[in-house]
Amino acid sequence: MHQPYYKDLVEDSYAMPWVRLHAWKDYYGMVAMLKDFPDVHMTFNLVPSLVAQIQDYASDRAREAFYDVAFKPVGPVESLTPQDQAALLAHAFQVNRENLLWRYPRFRELSDRFAGGGHAATGGHAVPMQPQDIRDLQLLSQLAWFDELYLAGDRDVKRLVAKQRGYTEQDKALLRGKGIKLLQAVLTEYRKASERGQIEISTSPFYHPILPLLCDTDVAAESRSGVRLPSRRFRHPEDARDQLRAAIELHTRVFGKRPAGLWPSEGSVSDELLALAAEEGFSWAATDEGVLARSLQTGFHRQADGVVWGADHLYRPQRLETGGREIALFFRDHELSDLIGFVYSRMDPEAAAADLHHRIRSVARASASTGNDPAVVSIILDGENCWEFYPGNGRDFLKSFYSRLAADPELRAVTASEALERATPGKLRHVVPGSWINSNFDVWIGAEEDNRAWDLLSDARDFFARNCSRLGLDPAKLEAARHELWIAEGSDWCWWYGPEHSTPNDAEFDRLYRTHLSNVYRLLGGSPPDQLATPIKHVAVRAVRIPPSAPIRPRIDGRVSGYFEWMGAGVYSPDSHSGSMHGAAQFFEALYYGSNNDSGGPALVLRFDLSENFRAEHADFEVRVNLNGEIRLRLQAQVAGGKLSHTALWKDNEPIDLVPGHEAVKVAYDRVFELQLDYRLLQLDAHAKASLQVSLWVDALPVQMVPEEGWITLEATDELVGW
Repeated sequence: MHQPYYKDLVEDSYAMPWVRLHAWKDYYGMVAMLKDFPDVHMTFNLVPSLVAQIQDYASDRAREAFYDVAFKPVGPVESLTPQDQAALLAHAFQVNRENLLWRYPRFRELSDRFAGGGHAATGGHAVPMQPQDIRDLQLLSQLAWFDELYLAGDRDVKRLVAKQRGYTEQDKALLRGKGIKLLQAVLTEYRKASERGQIEISTSPFYHPILPLLCDTDVAAESRSGVRLPSRRFRHPEDARDQLRAAIELHTRVFGKRPAGLWPSEGSVSDELLALAAEEGFSWAATDEGVLARSLQTGFHRQADGVVWGADHLYRPQRLETGGREIALFFRDHELSDLIGFVYSRMDPEAAAADLHHRIRSVARASASTGNDPAVVSIILDGENCWEFYPGNGRDFLKSFYSRLAADPELRAVTASEALERATPGKLRHVVPGSWINSNFDVWIGAEEDNRAWDLLSDARDFFARNCSRLGLDPAKLEAARHELWIAEGSDWCWWYGPEHSTPNDAEFDRLYRTHLSNVYRLLGGSPPDQLATPIKHVAVRAVRIPPSAPIRPRIDGRVSGYFEWMGAGVYSPDSHSGSMHGAAQFFEALYYGSNNDSGGPALVLRFDLSENFRAEHADFEVRVNLNGEIRLRLQAQVAGGKLSHTALWKDNEPIDLVPGHEAVKVAYDRVFELQLDYRLLQLDAHAKASLQVSLWVDALPVQMVPEEGWITLEATDELVGW
């Protein structure tokens, strides 16, 4: 469980609302729901800087602009200023549309009218937001983030859900009070679960830095040779130690006991860091299987039946001897963890839970160690980010999965420390430095933006060292400057710098990072350097959408025969850099679509370009095309051995027989995937609308969908030129 540190210590205000919103939606419910499954034990990692922010909100002391605007009174006398209204509109719709926004019809209505700005365009005239629109949007934009348990079990909140529109100032005040109570319950619920022995709570360095890089940025070159390092080497293992000690102190005070386990931020490890962790009293830490594979100079290859080559190493803890001390290490099963994070949200919850349960049994049964030692399967993933992509915030999936675990006599869901009591660890002499992302540190160092951020951090760190011992310095300001520096050492800033990730809040993250660095200078009586006024982040790349401009007549043969064949088609190219989580691979390069009005009658034509990497690695896969209009049409095309092997068509969930040479449907795959569907199958008239969605499946699991936001809207015209 982690969020960046959004608070500006000098201004005493929060730049973004995500701690509060995820505390409402995820942090409480994820542990509270375990009370129904007492035999299911698990480990939660709570990053100390997140804990501190939750405490701030729970005390009702936190100042946050969106929080204030969301509950600001709107009435006959007072209203939102234009700036307030702009802030409300900028933040209210930053929510998963399908699972959180669309569940409230009034919220969807307001999104359709106002998501593009402060007014709706109706008949060419601007229609401003009315006071009731503002009140409804204020409340619904907060209610959408409330935990499923509260939505189902709290009578007052259920009344607000049922009301849907026409909310009053009293309703807003009620919801705000419920939100405070929910925030106050979060940490209490974790402590109770820990005290009854059902969960173990581990920790991370206080402000979530990449500790191996904090100890020495040059370690990135050992992780990946040829990486471009910052112009200045950053080497401050004393800061790494201080962030660990601060984490232990807060954790002990809040949860009543010292943490035994450490999740190094982003699973980032090195020998130096692990020796330091062992010196500070940690008995175990965890990272990714890729780090273990590189450390053992081997690989973990999976077969279709669940057997994993090298499983005797992967499915047991390993004990590292370093610096005269020992620390146990767990290595997460990358595939199982990523199925939860990126795949199962697109499946039926029961089917997804059954699939995960089956896979765990398969790898455990095929990989169990000889003797009495059990196989230890480590599943580790973000505790909050993926659930909004699941219907019902993932609760149905989790309940089904937990039920299966509890009922299985051969499986035990245990904490990390419990696993160490039951399994005999292997032995490691050295860990190749790396993180749980590609077993290196490329996300945080090496790109131009990353390296510039490190150089600015080095400058601020040097300024702090030169000035922290100055006579007459206010102790409170010195302590604040130290924390501002630690905050800037956190991993989250470079997560968004470089080419890997982007977010609608890129500019805010960039500005907040430079603010934290500027505060180090300000608090110690200095002037921030001019470089901190210049943004680090470049303009983010977004998905490309080009509408059709002319009829097209491609040959459906699975090849691009010439430059002009698809000229005039609409194009959708996914944004490969968006999203807050790493690991959602992009296999579709582009989707082309348009209309063909040749002698055989009008038809919809589609082309999907798959990445070279995907085609090289996957000879067997399936493409599914869904069209929703007057009827629902679904086409499934199976590729086996790199060749199209089978095509099936459903109309309103009823199969349509396709005989060889069926002219209404043409499908081909060679270098690209091409499809032509007769309009008569679609039952589309002029001006009719339909929605298109394409998904890619491997081993009966969805691996990517385009568009990521849901559907492409197609609209036919009289001439069948555009959509």
